[in-house]
Amino acid sequence: MSPQRLTVVIAAYNEADSLPALQPRVGAVLDGLAVDGVEGQVLYVDDGSTDATWSVMQQLAAADRRIALLRLSRNFGKELALTAGLDRVDEGAALILDADGQDPPELIPQFVAKWREGFDDVHGTRMEREGEGWLKRATAHSFYRVIGALSKTPIPADTGDFRLLSPRALHALQQLRERHRFMKGLFGWVGFNRVAIPYHREPRVAGRSKFNLWRLWNLALEGITSFSTAPLRLATYLGLLSALVAFLYGLAIILKALFWGDPVAGWPTMMSVILFLGGVQLIALGVIGEYLGRLYDEAKQRPLYLVDSWQPARTAQPAHAAGAGDRVHRLHGSAVD
Repeated sequence: MSPQRLTVVIAAYNEADSLPALQPRVGAVLDGLAVDGVEGQVLYVDDGSTDATWSVMQQLAAADRRIALLRLSRNFGKELALTAGLDRVDEGAALILDADGQDPPELIPQFVAKWREGFDDVHGTRMEREGEGWLKRATAHSFYRVIGALSKTPIPADTGDFRLLSPRALHALQQLRERHRFMKGLFGWVGFNRVAIPYHREPRVAGRSKFNLWRLWNLALEGITSFSTAPLRLATYLGLLSALVAFLYGLAIILKALFWGDPVAGWPTMMSVILFLGGVQLIALGVIGEYLGRLYDEAKQRPLYLVDSWQPARTAQPAHAAGAGDRVHRLHGSAVD
């Protein structure tokens, strides 16, 4: 029986300090899986890092034949970097792992065991989040509950990108080419057989998180607007409610003028009504603009990312051509949809 294939996809942006600590752990896990009949390799994606991340990746690849490297032309963001890495997996299953070491690679055998049982999406659910402040934990907790209530697509709570995708789930995901990508929602949209593995999330092994509150806020907006039209519906309901309140208030003013008269112009009242209705209209326009901007980006049909360099794993080369695997293929200006 031919061995099963597993590719660990790790997207990194300015993670030169954490990768040397992470790779030995991943390598040890792959060694154990090889004994169990799973042929594993690692695919590192450099998302336009400005530090020594690419150099560190090359050093790791020189020391381990199972490592493949992909470098993007600039920083495209984590979602597109993950897409680029998953697009390169053309055989077997793929497992997504964060470069900061917070998701323990030692759990990979449990993911593989569930895959062998027939599950297509094996995802890790965080029971605890060490090394994160109370504000980040609270906002993350709230976000998953809000999007779970608003979206028809099943998005498991407290579940990030740490997951294994079977070949058919991976192939289905590779067909989704939308520009604004919220990967957690795309994983849920694909469907198939899914199972959760609870785990304890560790602190970062080195460096600092690249996701500050502003970037997390934008990611939350991306997720909600990508997988729910509830904000548009809320704007509609808010507009209807405002119109109803304005109509009733106008009717009250007319009745008051007919029965009691109104000799003094109500400047504060008028300004309050104008500002209230103007604020509601601006909110509705802002929500519509968010969705319209996404349509604009999709209509331009730009590539999702551009590849600068691609270095396949040397284990993928025939034995007599091992030296050829050391060559880095330069893809200047090449585009991938």
